[in-house]
Amino acid sequence: MGCHKKLLLSSKLAQVLRTKNVPISKSFSNSRFLHTSRANFTVELTSVRYPDLKRGGYATVTDRDISDFEKLLPENGRVLTDASELSGYNTDWLKTCRGNSQVVLRPKTTEEVSGIMKICNERKLAVVPQGGNTGLVGGSVPVFDEVVLSTQLMNNIISLDEVSGTLTCQAGCVLGAIEEYVSDYNLTIPIDLGAKGSCHIGGNLATNAGGLRLLRYGSLHGSVLGVEAVLANGDILDCLTSLRKDNTGYDLKQLFIGSEGTLGVITAASIICPQKPHAVSVAFLGCESFPNILQIFKQSKNMLGEILSAYEFIDFQSMSCAKENLNLSSPIGDFPFYVLIETSGSNGQHDEEKLNQFLEEMMSLGLVHDGTVATESIKIKNIWGLRERLAEGLLHDGYCYKYDVSLPLPHFYGLVEAMRERLGDSAKRVIGYGHVGDGNLHLNVTSKEYNQEIMDQIEPFVYDWVAERRGSVSAEHGLGFKKRDFIYHSKSKSAVHLMQMMKNSLDPNGILNPYKVLPSTLR
Repeated sequence: MGCHKKLLLSSKLAQVLRTKNVPISKSFSNSRFLHTSRANFTVELTSVRYPDLKRGGYATVTDRDISDFEKLLPENGRVLTDASELSGYNTDWLKTCRGNSQVVLRPKTTEEVSGIMKICNERKLAVVPQGGNTGLVGGSVPVFDEVVLSTQLMNNIISLDEVSGTLTCQAGCVLGAIEEYVSDYNLTIPIDLGAKGSCHIGGNLATNAGGLRLLRYGSLHGSVLGVEAVLANGDILDCLTSLRKDNTGYDLKQLFIGSEGTLGVITAASIICPQKPHAVSVAFLGCESFPNILQIFKQSKNMLGEILSAYEFIDFQSMSCAKENLNLSSPIGDFPFYVLIETSGSNGQHDEEKLNQFLEEMMSLGLVHDGTVATESIKIKNIWGLRERLAEGLLHDGYCYKYDVSLPLPHFYGLVEAMRERLGDSAKRVIGYGHVGDGNLHLNVTSKEYNQEIMDQIEPFVYDWVAERRGSVSAEHGLGFKKRDFIYHSKSKSAVHLMQMMKNSLDPNGILNPYKVLPSTLR
């Protein structure tokens, strides 16, 4: 069967369907940093936008501190203090948060990270660990003048066991570069993100990033075999095991996965890499209603089973954004909703037959009204681009209010509809897209520029709506700075209290990524 063509399965369907220690840092064409339409946009300081926020009792960086950092990191370009060099590290990718750090430190080894943390802990200098700075909740940039500890130069592959598929690498390895590296050994990385051209694996672990194929491979809590981390006092915690089974004591690595740099700085990780699929197909389908999307998902789990690797949806407004702001085109006609289904397996002919049978059944049930299938890599990439580049496209509207929530599927799209009704014409765009396969909705609202009245309409309404339906206010982006005071919408008082106890125990001076994750006031 050809690629990205009409499915010749039956006359009915044919009428409707359309057709080792290796440094690996590199740039990718889909890097979020390549988006430059707002390069001249001046971002308001976070401390100004949030005037009630008070700086903690931390020291400020002195000439003596800079001198000691330069002794620890003696090469050029590893201690940055020039304002022009600091700008990108102080500002988040969304251009919604900006700190005022006076120094960026770029270590290459775990021992250097340890040395930095010892100095900072001794002098009570607050520190923000930063990877690729692709986070969406203000978690990877300073709020005030914290020291930025960048893992950019910690980009070495330490080892790869081809038999077990265990990769061990430093935290600063770019996700897309890792994917290319292991691909040469017929393996794949168990996480795929739209920002893979820029994001670092250490940041992925720190935020417990979900991504596009969580449906197939599960969360990072299950894929990570071990981590190495540096604690606030400079102690090095070596849990860098490559064993699949180790039932001795507490599983300490889990403390750091999803902790967003508040408990320690992840410096290296061991990850289990599955076999790379030999055959990948993508179907892009048009649907008339969101309930139909849920019915298709139910049927896909039953009929596609082990080859189903991703199940995504975008709404009509999302497609309009892709067309208007990115000049992308849809391979099918206009519909209220679109479904992207990816299958991957070891036998292309077998997988294609299963997918075709599934699509024919969906057509006969009236759940799908138009569609196309791609099996060639370039055409698969083009279809995925409609979904993966939406975050980039939204920035062309001006300011984007982003929300990443988990919801029970019966309530999934209701939040988008409720927000549209609530905002009316005050917002430029209200769109919904996301991972139906794991219940993760991305709600996005745009306006020409930041508008406090719009923000007041959105928050706390959006979090109250999610909490009332037993959802989570953060599915995969983390809490960071922006969501920390809404943690009680998803976690109990006792759970948050225990988190604070852990933070106090591991970081008694509170220097690691302050103003993030935990609420400003405990209940």
